[in-house]
Amino acid sequence: MADAASEKLEICISFIREQLKIHKQKCGNDVTEPFFLGMNGVQGIGKTYLVSSIARNFREANTATIVLSIDDFYLSNADQTRLATSHPDNPLVQHRGQPSTHDLDLATSTLASLRADLETSIPSYDKSAFDGKGDRVPQSQWVRVNEKKHQQVRLVILEGWCLGFRSLDNSSLRTAWEKAVEARVKGAGYLGRLGHNRLEDVRPLLLRLDNMGLIGISQLDALIHLDAEDLQYVYAWRLEQEATLRRERGRGMTDEEVKKFVDGYYPSYELFTEQLRAGVFEGRKGSQLRLVVGKDRNIKEVVHL
Repeated sequence: MADAASEKLEICISFIREQLKIHKQKCGNDVTEPFFLGMNGVQGIGKTYLVSSIARNFREANTATIVLSIDDFYLSNADQTRLATSHPDNPLVQHRGQPSTHDLDLATSTLASLRADLETSIPSYDKSAFDGKGDRVPQSQWVRVNEKKHQQVRLVILEGWCLGFRSLDNSSLRTAWEKAVEARVKGAGYLGRLGHNRLEDVRPLLLRLDNMGLIGISQLDALIHLDAEDLQYVYAWRLEQEATLRRERGRGMTDEEVKKFVDGYYPSYELFTEQLRAGVFEGRKGSQLRLVVGKDRNIKEVVHL
């Protein structure tokens, strides 16, 4: 029996090959535009490892493939510090993570360049810089693709924790927030974070998600959603991830800092995950794959949407 990672890889490879076949049929034999695949999953679920394995598989099959992460489009440390300082009472923007902490101009220009088959520099972000607060890698160290001496990129994999999230209307947001606050006040085992935040701090997420659409679903031909059976697993997984970072690089966040860090993401998981689970592509049935995993990251369910 294949281990958890191999099983996920096999299912994903089969799905992508089928999607590429459909893409080729749509474009004709002379496919002139790369295929854009999205990968969503909470922190620590194993996105990076799975994406790297997928990319290696297709490269070995002579399909020029690159991987981008939404994380690589985070604001520089200086810009993030300015954002946090300008909104000192909003806990959701005190560190990187939420949609407002990305450089959308850099993201959209990079994706547009790839779609047009132009020579493109791929941004990179060092999460261990500034004691785990992170910073963008100098541009001189970015990888160049689509240079004349190399194959043109045919498969672009974009991965990120909020990829595929869609904005709610104000009424739906208020209803969700009120329910979360009520659950927190009742003390009925509420483990989320939405109910601990002010509505005025959460509401800007809607506008930011609308803006994030520029590098979201509208850019994708297909989406793979690595879904946690219980969203609370993200805390244990992220602690594991940071411990590895500290061990390998000698720097990173403490356990207490990790919990606070994940707390900043969690309201978005509460607000937007159910929409993602229901499917994000209208009129494009079969373009989304959902893999539900347990705390051990083994697959519990496979859903085609």
